[in-house]
Amino acid sequence: MKIALLIDADNAPASKIDAIVSEIAKYGVANIRRAYGNWKNPSLKSWEENLHEFAIRPIQQFDYTKGKNAADTALIIDAMDLLYTQNLDAFAIVSSDCDFTPLVMRILTNGLKVYGFGEKKTPLPFVYACSTFLYLENISQDVNSESSKEVGGVKKTTKELKQDTKLLSLLRLAVSSSQEDDGWSSLGMIGAHIANQASFDPRNYGYAKLSTLFEAIDLFDVQRRNNLVYVKDRRKSKGFEKSI
Repeated sequence: MKIALLIDADNAPASKIDAIVSEIAKYGVANIRRAYGNWKNPSLKSWEENLHEFAIRPIQQFDYTKGKNAADTALIIDAMDLLYTQNLDAFAIVSSDCDFTPLVMRILTNGLKVYGFGEKKTPLPFVYACSTFLYLENISQDVNSESSKEVGGVKKTTKELKQDTKLLSLLRLAVSSSQEDDGWSSLGMIGAHIANQASFDPRNYGYAKLSTLFEAIDLFDVQRRNNLVYVKDRRKSKGFEKSI
């Protein structure tokens, strides 16, 4: 996939850029990389130090009005230009600002994916609008080591997961919709169903994989057959009593 990486430097930490680029590499090549901001502002010094290393083009945008972030507007205009002039498959937008929600919805209308990255303070409308949104606090710092499989954020406990009715509804619907004749659902089919329905990443709950999230909830049976994982809702298992 050909991906345009657009960064709102005023609303994103430079310390996570290596992990962001590594994450995007799972989906394709970020052949367009741009960071927007007023580069005369000392607060962007940390971003300046990363631009050359990651081949990111800085886009200068002066703050024409005090208290207003003109970089947001510049990013949106560029995104629309790229949408119609470049043969792209997806956009990756790095920001903790909800101003990009209409932009994301417009890109999705054209059939492209949108991968969002932001801090946990990111307003939910932007989070939910993206095809996939990953909180930066949950991206591993060390992307080159075996520990990169671990998650940087705090894991939700089994009790907390069970109390998340929205999460349970999403997972149960995906399992039910992907169910095979024997009552089990392929994890791959479950993941694909969820991706088509909502912005979701198990790392936002503190788990590196969807399978470990299912196991942690402790309301599903998880079975491994060769190299494949299958899941079944325990409510559909014989003799299982509803616990919540």
